[in-house]
Amino acid sequence: MTNATPTHETDEEEPEDDHLADIEEGAGCTEIWEHLSEQRDDD
Repeated sequence: MTNATPTHETDEEEPEDDHLADIEEGAGCTEIWEHLSEQRDDD
């Protein structure tokens, strides 16, 4: 029997999601878009 689970580590980095920290869990696309748009306006 073969093991289908990869045994090597990958060099993949964790995605950066700090810009989403203020968004409530369960927010939809519109809420996320509005939040990101407001952040761009502030810059």
